[in-house]
Amino acid sequence: MPKDKSTKGKIIWFLILNAGLLCTAAGISIFKTPNHFAMGGTSGIAIILADLFENLNVSGAMLIINIFLLILGFVFLGKDFGLATAYASIALSAFVGVFEKLIPLSAPLTNDTLLELIWSVLLPAVGSAIVFNIGASTGGTDIIAMIVSKHSSLQIGKALLFSDVLITLSTFWLFDVRTGLYCVLGLLMKTFIVDMVIDGINIRKNITVISKEHEKIQRFIIERLNRSATISDAVGAYSHQKEVVVSTVLSRRQTVALRNYIRSVDKHAFITIVNSSEIIGKGFQDI
Repeated sequence: MPKDKSTKGKIIWFLILNAGLLCTAAGISIFKTPNHFAMGGTSGIAIILADLFENLNVSGAMLIINIFLLILGFVFLGKDFGLATAYASIALSAFVGVFEKLIPLSAPLTNDTLLELIWSVLLPAVGSAIVFNIGASTGGTDIIAMIVSKHSSLQIGKALLFSDVLITLSTFWLFDVRTGLYCVLGLLMKTFIVDMVIDGINIRKNITVISKEHEKIQRFIIERLNRSATISDAVGAYSHQKEVVVSTVLSRRQTVALRNYIRSVDKHAFITIVNSSEIIGKGFQDI
């Protein structure tokens, strides 16, 4: 749950959580299921089970799997098991079911399998990144990871990757070599895209400014951008002149505003801008 205890904070957190789950569900229902892209996780197992059992759809299989995992979570984790994870597990299955009703697909949406693979990886990756970024989880195999983490010293990442590989390799036997190769490619893509999306969501600009108009720049940062800055005294290595260095961290939009302002007050200012994917501290991400 969000650290912001206010009602508004909880509502925003809940809406973001559901937005991530909807994005993930769309990728599973519209692109993964029709193409038999079983690339690990509960959705991969569900796609396989739905193919093996004629009267079972993917959302139903996911619901059965997630309920079983939830029971394990409550048994082995107790109070450590978050209600948000329980909600996400059930809600994701429900959202997949909604998409199955609204957009029933007995065949792939397009004839371009590679395009379908890209969207089948991209949508769940974006959805998962949104959910992970607010400190929540989509449930599923994450529950197994939580159990293993609490009761053993096994490396969770490797264990989950191993299970995903087994699920992916089974597609060669259950479907065909072409589908299996696409699933392997999708699994490789998935491992990189989630981290890339999370970094993109959190990216901030670490800005350092050396200017004779440093006082004006400080006031602009504090009064107009509602941010703070760190002021340091420095000496130029070549000129041996004393300089004042202003350091701050801003969003993309704030960075553009600051750069335009500096251009208007001191065209000779020296500015360095560095991307940072994680800023921890007051005004940004909590420790």
